[in-house]
Amino acid sequence: MKKRLIEQLQKHLINNYNRLPVVLVKGKGCRVWDSNDQQYLDFASGIAVNNLGHCHPRVVRAIQAQAKKLIHVSNFYYIEPQIELARLLTDNSFADRVFFGNSGSEANEAAIKLARKYGNEVLGGKYEIITAYGSFHGRTIATVTATGQEKFHTGFQPLLSGFKYIPFNDLEAARTAISPKTCALMVEPIQGEGGVILPSDIYLKGLKKICREKGILLIYDEVQVGMGRTGRLFAYENYGAPPDIMTLAKSLGGGVAIGAMLTTEKLARSLTPGSHASTFGGNPLATAAGVAAVSAILEDGVLENCRKMGKYLHAQLTGLRNRFGFIKDIRGKGLMIGVEIEFEGAEIVKRCLEKGLLINCTAGKVLRFLPPLIVTKKEIDEAIKTVTRVLSKI
Repeated sequence: MKKRLIEQLQKHLINNYNRLPVVLVKGKGCRVWDSNDQQYLDFASGIAVNNLGHCHPRVVRAIQAQAKKLIHVSNFYYIEPQIELARLLTDNSFADRVFFGNSGSEANEAAIKLARKYGNEVLGGKYEIITAYGSFHGRTIATVTATGQEKFHTGFQPLLSGFKYIPFNDLEAARTAISPKTCALMVEPIQGEGGVILPSDIYLKGLKKICREKGILLIYDEVQVGMGRTGRLFAYENYGAPPDIMTLAKSLGGGVAIGAMLTTEKLARSLTPGSHASTFGGNPLATAAGVAAVSAILEDGVLENCRKMGKYLHAQLTGLRNRFGFIKDIRGKGLMIGVEIEFEGAEIVKRCLEKGLLINCTAGKVLRFLPPLIVTKKEIDEAIKTVTRVLSKI
């Protein structure tokens, strides 16, 4: 069956992914099974999507119930679960208003458009957005331009004008880069695709202060780090520096595709009817799943477990660093942890897969551990045992 499915994929799909040779068919909690009924411990979580694990009961029930009632209507009408999800997000964040899309890229597009529209209409014609080297903001032409990694730009030039890049974690570079045309600074509180790069304790507060002094906006891309991944509902809560605009996606819908852009009442006024839209954005099915997912994160002890298990996983990985000299660094927050090694990590990812553990590698040499936030100590011990076996044969 696996061979047939892979052959069909290779025949019919565009070959734009480097896929591992496994066909996953079902999941529960922190585990998934392939078409041969082989079990895997999932410490990748669909790239930080399955924060509640696979097929969380609250999310499944919500999807089933909503699918029986109403799957889609357009935003010409009021949508009950959309309103409830917006209330949950604003009640638990800095924001007053929400725009819903379908992905992180759409959320970041909305943030970029809002910043430019506000910059043009309120800030006197400002449009330039400053982002960081090593960032990742999406795959559309605007968000790939915002991404500060040249490898994602290759082949798509000319990119959009009006973007500028600075080193991450460098406040003086941020201050110097701001020009009379600048309307916003846009950063990930923790860079995920860039290699799990954490900010200094003063960086985000420093950016906020600079933005206030210069009269420009501060945007956080929390697509990967939000929804509990760092042990707080939103990563900015760890640093005490709320933004003007924030984007979410990935785990917001418990596995269902949805994105969101959150902002203040003052800024939201710039997006008047007809200025921005998304046909499927915030539809009944996706937002019903989102209500269930956010409620579970807030009510079921998920954040506390993330903080506790994050410390435990970090400690166990630090133990591996003491054993294997090719491990250069262990860094992360909550259950978002990167293990930087001295060589390319793709082979380690492949060998872990063969041993029944799913992880991934980013920035070439950073093994990224993103287990579900419901992970247990026993499951972490199992993962560490597998990684130890793999690294012992390197």
